[in-house]
Amino acid sequence: MSEASEEVLQLLNRVQTERKRRSQNPEFADRVDAVKRFQHERFQSTYRDLLTAKDTSAATRFFLDELYGPKDFSARDFQFARVVPIMAKLMPRELMDMVLTLARLHALSEELDTEMGMALKSAHINHEIYREAWREVGQVSARHQQIIWMVRIGSDLKGHTQSRGLRTSLRLMRGPAVAAGLGTLQSFLETGLDAFTQLRDSPGFLATIAAREEILASEYFAKN
Repeated sequence: MSEASEEVLQLLNRVQTERKRRSQNPEFADRVDAVKRFQHERFQSTYRDLLTAKDTSAATRFFLDELYGPKDFSARDFQFARVVPIMAKLMPRELMDMVLTLARLHALSEELDTEMGMALKSAHINHEIYREAWREVGQVSARHQQIIWMVRIGSDLKGHTQSRGLRTSLRLMRGPAVAAGLGTLQSFLETGLDAFTQLRDSPGFLATIAAREEILASEYFAKN
């Protein structure tokens, strides 16, 4: 198994560890779920203009639903874990690199969400409560790394839209993937490529995402 495959599996195990920690305490799990819902709503508010613009709506929605939302990614993670050894052999190196970045972002985000849940006293969250928990957790470099990886995934997806061979391969894989129980993973890859195909100014879009997230993180960390 390649080093990339081994790292992806280790990262998915880290995610599973966080899920187990939460499952042992329903109240704690509720607080983490509240964090995820708040972040999802915040992202919708921050990028309302991009969500409603024709050329950026699909890419923004992909970030919102697939990278930043309260969605349960257990099925996708399970499917990734099943096929990682095969993916490393069959996928282009560039696509495997994107999968690795996704796994890194996923593990880091789950761990930070866990820490946020630990910092909360209840599942009731507003802007000030969230900000206080954010500052208590700290992790300035980790928050910055989240943004870097999110933007990198977007950049990689846009780059892969230029590969006709990849798009053809994914279409041909659709039936077998669903039959093999890999429909969620297949849908994720196709949705991402479709979303970024519609994006005209990819550098400008990703720069906007990065700038707004960095500004928001700075505001959260700023002293009163």
